[in-house]
Order: sequence, then C-alpha cells, then structure tokens
Amino acid sequence: MKIVIIGNGMVSYKFCEKIIAKAPAGTLEIVIFGEEPRPAYDRVHLSEFFSGKTADDLLMAPASWYTDNHIRLHLGDPVQQIDRVHKTVHSYKDITETYDYLIIATGSSAFVPPIPGVEKKGVFIYRTIEDLELMRDYAPKATRGVVIGGGLLGLEAAKALLDLGLSDTHVIEFAPRLMPRQIDDNGSRMLQHKLENLGLHIHTNKNTAAILGEDTISALQFADDSILEADMLVISAGIKPRDELARLAGLETGHRGGILVNEQLQTTDPSIYAIGECALYNGMIYGLVAPGYEMAEVAASHILGDQKAFTGFDMSTKLKLIGVDVASFGDPFAPADTCRSIVFEDTMKGTYQRINISGDGKLLLGGILIGDADAYNMLLQTTKNKIILPPNPEDLLIGPRGGNTETGAGVMGLPDDALICSCESVSKGAICAAVEAGNETLGDIKKCTKAGTCCGGCVPMVKDLISGTMKAQGKYIRNVICEHFTYSRQELFDLIHIKEIRSFDDALDHYGQGDGCEICKPVVASIMASLWNDMILEKGNDTVQDSNDRYLANIQKGGTYSVVPRIPGGEITPEKLLVIAQVGLKYNLYTKITGGQRIDLFGAHLSDLPAIWEELINAGFESGHAYGKALRTVKSCVGSTWCRFGLHDSVSFAIRIEERYRGLRAPHKIKSAVSGCIRECAEAQSKDFGIIATEKGWNLYVGGNGGSKPQHAILLAADLDSDTCISYIDRFLMFYIKTADPLTRTATWLNKLDGGITYLRNVVVNDSLGIAGQLEAEMQSLVDKYKCEWKEVVENPELRKRFNHFVNAPGAKDPTVKFNPLREQKKAAEWK
Repeated sequence: MKIVIIGNGMVSYKFCEKIIAKAPAGTLEIVIFGEEPRPAYDRVHLSEFFSGKTADDLLMAPASWYTDNHIRLHLGDPVQQIDRVHKTVHSYKDITETYDYLIIATGSSAFVPPIPGVEKKGVFIYRTIEDLELMRDYAPKATRGVVIGGGLLGLEAAKALLDLGLSDTHVIEFAPRLMPRQIDDNGSRMLQHKLENLGLHIHTNKNTAAILGEDTISALQFADDSILEADMLVISAGIKPRDELARLAGLETGHRGGILVNEQLQTTDPSIYAIGECALYNGMIYGLVAPGYEMAEVAASHILGDQKAFTGFDMSTKLKLIGVDVASFGDPFAPADTCRSIVFEDTMKGTYQRINISGDGKLLLGGILIGDADAYNMLLQTTKNKIILPPNPEDLLIGPRGGNTETGAGVMGLPDDALICSCESVSKGAICAAVEAGNETLGDIKKCTKAGTCCGGCVPMVKDLISGTMKAQGKYIRNVICEHFTYSRQELFDLIHIKEIRSFDDALDHYGQGDGCEICKPVVASIMASLWNDMILEKGNDTVQDSNDRYLANIQKGGTYSVVPRIPGGEITPEKLLVIAQVGLKYNLYTKITGGQRIDLFGAHLSDLPAIWEELINAGFESGHAYGKALRTVKSCVGSTWCRFGLHDSVSFAIRIEERYRGLRAPHKIKSAVSGCIRECAEAQSKDFGIIATEKGWNLYVGGNGGSKPQHAILLAADLDSDTCISYIDRFLMFYIKTADPLTRTATWLNKLDGGITYLRNVVVNDSLGIAGQLEAEMQSLVDKYKCEWKEVVENPELRKRFNHFVNAPGAKDPTVKFNPLREQKKAAEWK
C-alpha cells in the first residue's frame, strides 16, 4: 500500500506515527512532500523559540526517524498538482509519485487582512520558524512593536515581541474584547488588566485602515483616523485553510474555505483524505492540535479497514498567555435563560472564574478561568462525563471546606472511558491499565501511552491517576523526582545526608543515571543547601541552581536584576536608608518598598551586582534571599514598643526569628510574621509560620499561604514562651524540609500530610517520633554555619568573576539591556 502525504506538520507526523504502529511491518510505502525546509516541528510551543529553544529542539522527530521508518521525505518541495485520474502528484522539483491513498495535511496559512501597506518592510507574519527568524533578525532595529490580533495567536505573537526585547508592545483587536471566541466580557477585562500590568498596551474596537511609511512601516492608521507609531508589525489575525490544491483537483470545498470531509475524513474522492486545519467537517475548521491528532487516528484506522469515525471534537483549551492562565471549557457562553452561573472575581489577585450549571443544578455545562486555572482538568472531565454536581457546586472552584481532601480522589471517580489526554486520545482506563502493568512513573506512562507528551496540560491528572491506581493496589507510592533519580525527594534527602554528598555530580554518580535535567538539578541543589548550608556557588554546584540562585538576584524583564537587602523586622536606621538612596542614585535603580517591609532596587546590570552588594554590606546589610527557595521575610507590626494594643515586643521577636532562619534553604520559599496582638496587623495567619502575641505568651500557627490559593494557617501550639516557640519552629521547619516534595509550599505539604495538623502536632509538640532533639540539632547546625552569600561573592575574586556579561570585557554592560518605564516610573538618575 503506497500512501503519499502532502504537508509535513504536526498532524502529518502524527498520521505517520499512527499508521506505522497499526500496520504490519513491511506493508506500507510512505512518501511525504513538505513545503518547509525542515521536518515537522512543534507549533504549539513555537513562542519558546524566543526563550532559548532552537529549531532542532522543536522538531517532532529528527530526520533519521523518517529514514528508520522507511519514509521518503521531500523537504522544501511542495506538491503543485494532483492527478486524480492517474492517482499521481507532481511537485515543484519535478517529482511525480503515484499513490493508493493520498493524505492532504496542508494545514492553514495566516489570514492577512487586505490593509494598504502590508507589503512594507517591518511587517511580519507569525506562523513558521522562518517567520520567527525574520522577526528575530529585525527586532534590534525596532523600539515599538504592534500585533494585529487579540486572539490566541495574537497574544502569543505579543509575547514573542516582549521576548525579543520590545517592551513597548501594543495589541490591536477589531472586536470589543480580547479572545472573543473563548472568554466573556468580564473575563476579557480581567485578562486585559493583567496583560497591561505586565507591560502590554491593549487597543480593542480598533480597525486598521492603513500601514504608513514609505518603504518601511512607521505607523498604523485606524478607521477612526487615529494613528499609532510603530516600527515593527506582526499580523496574527487568524488562519485560513490551505485548500488550493484540492480546489485545483476538483475536490469539494466549503464556500469559506476548507476541504469537505466525511466522518472517516475522506474527501469527495474516496482515495483522498484531508486532516488537520485544512479539513472542513460538519461546517467547522478545527484550529487546535488535539482534533488534528484525532483526525490522523481516524484516517489511519480507516485506511487499514477500521470503521472508527470522527464526529467532532471538544474545543476546550487551557494555556498560559504571557504568564497568565487562561482556560475555557464546555459551553463558556451558555445563555442566562438556560443555565445558572457561579462567578468568582478577585481584582486584587487578578483571577476570574465562571462556571455554567444546568437549570436543575445537576450538570456542569462549561466555564471560563482567568488567572487561576488549576481546576481546569477536573472541571473539563466533570463537564464531558456529565458527572452529577455536589450539593455546593462552588466547591469545584474553591475546594471543599471543613477539612483536608486527598489529591487524586476526584480523578479516580471518573469513568474508564474519560478522555484524560485529548491530544493523544488516551483514556483514564488506558492509563490505569498501564500503571497496573508496572508503568509506575510519569516517564513510563508517557512512553507506553504518550499521554502528556504534547501540550502537557493533562500531566497533573495523569500523576493523580498513577498515585490513585497504585494506592488501590495497596502499593507504596514513591513520588520519584524524575527519570534520572528514581527516588522521592525525602529518600534522596536521606541518602545524600548519609553519604555526606556535597555536589550534584557525586549525587548523580551514587544514586542517579544520565546527565540530569532542569527538574532534578535544582532539587538536588536545594537538598544539599538545606543539609550543609555551604556557599551555593562553590563546589561546582553553581550550574545546577535555579537561574535566580545562580546570580543571587531575581532576573527581571529586560535582563536586569533586583537587589533586596535583608531588613529584619522592618527596622532600619537613617544611616542605612541613606546608603540605599546613594546606591540607587549611583547605579540608576528603580526603588520600591515591598509588602514584606523591605526595599527592592530594580534595574541592576549583572556586572554591577557585586559592587552594589559591597556598598550595602559595608553599611551593615546582607542578602535578603529574595531569589532563593529560602526564608524571605518575617513581617511584624510595631508591637508593644509603640502600639497601645501591643501585648509583647513583636519587632524584637521578629528580628530574632529572621536572624535565626536567614538563608535557610527549603523545598519552597518561606514567609513568616509576628503580630503583637490578636488584631493581626502583621497578617501572621497567612504565612508559612506565624506568631501572635497573647497575654500568656505566643500562639504559633503553621501552614498558611497568601499565594494564588490563600489558606489560613492552623494553630499548632498556644501560649508559648519565646524559647519554646523557637524550638517548635525549629522542629516544624526541619520536618518540612526533610519530608516535603520539591516546590511544595508548607500549606500544600500540610494538606497532603497523612493525619494533617493532628499528626504534625504530635511530631512537633509531643515528640511522638522521638526526633525532636535531632531536628533541633540539625537546625542549630545550619544556623551556626550561616554566611551571607553576597559577602562571599564580594570577598572571593573567583566567584566575583562570574558576574560579568562578557568574559573578555569584565565590567562591560550589555548594551541591549535598558530601562523601560511603566506608569510614568523614573530611574534614580531622572529624579536628580
């Protein structure tokens, strides 16, 4: 059987993968004609090209994969003619091939509005790697970028311009709101607000009338006669199906484009199939990769004699746009007269969540999530599988109240045919069966089912299914770190402790395999920092740190860094304030007081960091560890020193706590607070551990979180004297550090801890495990070994050398890094 495929995109590749897996060996001859100069690549993650990924990184498979599977691949050679009578195709390079079956997978092209001036220099299409390469080469000449299109692709293009350094980026949308096909007015307003806070300029209800400039773009003129200056324009206003070959061959197409197909994806010629964005099924073009993959599966099955059918596809989607979660599922626009809606909107945190419920309150119809889409997977499954809603449907968004819940319980209650990975059409039953067959890690499941290998949105649910299935089998669940270390974090923590391992390479030699990855490297580095408190940039461990830890500073938009000196208790002298002012003026830094009683200085060049630190250290400051998975701040009110309600000196106690635990590395960042009375001005109950003064002493609360999912801390012990409170904090923090999973805040850790707060109280307060003395001794060892990391760099010439933009020009600044004002901000130099 000879199959010719026109087009070599993601769907074409998937068709090959599917049919090769299904057909007996040696029964297929496959020939592919691709228009682009490289094999199929991942368009879903195309914007990552500007975040460091190369064209090769984006390939679905190397060229050798095609050879190994006996596929003849003609790159840079589009088919120009289909002869249906003789069943042949003829290419641009004068190659003629016969076929038994022909697959048209030409995809779509960018829709370019007929705007006068669209041919000018500086105008680009956002569609292929070649387009992105042209954008990358042109961007250094531009200062203001504009994107036409406020949909999914347009906002991806806007992110690309930001990644290219054009912080003055504008988005033009013809409709009255962003993403008009996916989200409602309120959701769009929230999304627009969040994107504007990130530096984008959004213009809705704008119709571009002309592109101005002689040979090169200089501005856009709109239908309302307003003008927006621009020196780079990206058009991402939608797609149109590539159906021109089908039209020439006499195949039936839709009046608005697309090749007409039936449920088996056959065109009006039974020997010719169309799949992906060029196919028109039941009046619809499917512009997502998941339905394209399903079409590939159906076409491959039908050619081999299976009667599987394509009957449409759910267009629910979840993605992250410029760091903002956006999701819609089911029917996001269900009319008010047919449903009831529950809406949660938090303008402070920038989240909007809406779910539409059937009139009888039994079924979830659809919804929209902006800013926080953690609940997306379960909401989608609840909708698709028509699961009866709980008595309080709002629990689907905010979680059950009145006690901890066990992760994974919800997904295990889904029917076996529930589609968990829509990209690869993998059901819950298939995943559970794979786990029961011995595939007990995420990597194993990916290999044997391909679930989670495309967009990755289903990975959290796949992990829950692995855990739930193993638990149902009565097996011990080992939450391994990654494919390079087949241990949980807790197991690896103990092994590194026993062997006294102090470098990532030694850990890999003893307990790992391969070269490591971006998952395990920071985890191992964090474990060693928590155990030994060594300087994190020594002993060859600098390259395995998170990027912020590597430079002891948070990298910001535009390539500059922030400097946050520690200010225990928020207490600072006038002399120290003067030094901060002088440093800000000298190095042209934007200065801001943080919510944690500290002063943040933004805009530092990499090469300036050691010099800035040196001046701050000479004034008595030290690193505030704002870059690390470590103690950040211990916030305090003024306490009994100044406040008439204060019961104890909260400032002094906050300083004691902050100076004790400064630099303490943990699975995630830690925040604390001390309030001088029950009025709680320091907000201690929203912290990882918080302390509130009582008439008899201190109340200690743990497991709070003021992040994306706020959670009140829980009372661990009451009416403690200061020394006992410190002892309990030692035990709590060390127990958390030793047992938590990577990147897990104390709130999440406590929620998952078997026995919850009762068990934790027994361990910490009642010493039920008999390890209280050990935990306190381990903490004291870390406290005794504390050194300021900034000071270590300042005083070590070898470490200091690492803080240069250019190896051959020490001290030289990167000329591409510049300060871009927002909200009329000014640098220190502009205040002079």
